Formats: sequence, structure tokens, C-alpha cells
Amino acid sequence: MKEIWYLECVNLFKIICPHQYKDYKKWHTLSYYKKKEYVYFDADASTTVYLINSGKIKLGYYTAEGKEIVKSILGKGEVFGEKAFLGEEKRNEFALSIDNKTVICPISVDTLQNMMKNNTSFTLSFYKLISYRIKKLERRLEILLFKDVRKRTIEFIEELKDEFGQLLLNGKILIKHPYSQKEIATLIGASRPSLNIVLNNLKDEDYLSFNGKEIILNKNAKVLDS
Repeated sequence: MKEIWYLECVNLFKIICPHQYKDYKKWHTLSYYKKKEYVYFDADASTTVYLINSGKIKLGYYTAEGKEIVKSILGKGEVFGEKAFLGEEKRNEFALSIDNKTVICPISVDTLQNMMKNNTSFTLSFYKLISYRIKKLERRLEILLFKDVRKRTIEFIEELKDEFGQLLLNGKILIKHPYSQKEIATLIGASRPSLNIVLNNLKDEDYLSFNGKEIILNKNAKVLDS
């Protein structure tokens, strides 16, 4: 999984945003969203792919009972709405800004196809991204279906370690991540109180310490059994 997580650290905005190409830069514009503004709704026409320049986007859908199901939370350099390129006619999810300063680069499917014709690097980056997104969603679904809240929390922390972890001089691992506790709880399919109980238990077991959007894994921390 490490090479997959590494791909997310690459700022794909710099690779595939039309602003980076002379033929598209003059007429291409960015879109700005505040917190709780929708980029698109379920059943909207699917004609555009989006790159995140800054801020965060939540992707999800609502069940027949009105319950919100969150599929993922994306940040700078990531792409969403890519199924438009794969032939999707109508959206089967919503995309919602959860940051007050979200800036997005929209690319129409026609523009994307034209940009891919003569740019091998662009094409490879885009297809790698789609592959990465599929693998990440499959892994998240596996965690939600087959593991309890404690195991989901530990696995999510291990993913954050691979993605954001920094080895400190004392042998501990510092994880500076972009998620609030509420967002983590949503992503692992748990309530915030349940997540907080698990985190405090892991702290008591000397597995980690946490404060806001920072987690420190102790030097000898290992994946714990439930």
C-alpha cells in the first residue's frame, strides 16, 4: 500500500490542471466554494472532472431513509468526479465543500480528452489516480464491513501513518493529518463518542497520544488486538 499512499502525496494539481498548459491557461478559470456549498448533487449531469487546489471536499450519498453516507474526504491535489470521464451520465453521489476557502479547478470531459491526446505524462498520472481511488475505496469498504470500531480506528491510524507520518529523533512517529475527530468518525462509520473512547483507550495502553490534528505513535507501538 505504501506506493499507493505515496501517490496521494503528489500534488496532481501541478500535473494536470489546465492552468499549467499554455493552450488552456488564458481561458481557464477556477471555482471558489465556502463551507457547506455543493459542487454537485446526486443525479446532476456528469460532464466535468474536478481538481482540488485548496480546501476539502466531502463525497457521499443519502440512503432512502435520509441517512448521510460519507465515501471519502479529499484535500489539495486530489481529483473527484472522474467517473464523468469513464462514461457516467448522472452523478451517483454529492460533492460538498467542508472548508471556507475551497478552490477547485473544473475540467470538462472534452477538455480532458484533448489534453490527454498528446501528453503521455498527463494520461499516465490520471489513470494512476483512478486506480488509486478504486483501491482506496475497496480498502475502506473492507474495513467498514468486517471490522469493529476499535480495529477500524487502528487501521485508519496506520493509513494516516503511511500517508503523513514523520519519524522523530526519539523514535516516535508524528502524524500531522487534516481530519477533525468528527471527520474521522464519519470515515470509519463510527460515532464521535465511540471514536473518542477508543482513542483514549489506545492512549491508556501507551499506543499513542493525540491532540487536535496531531497523533504521536509511541516508539514500540504495534497494531493491537481487540
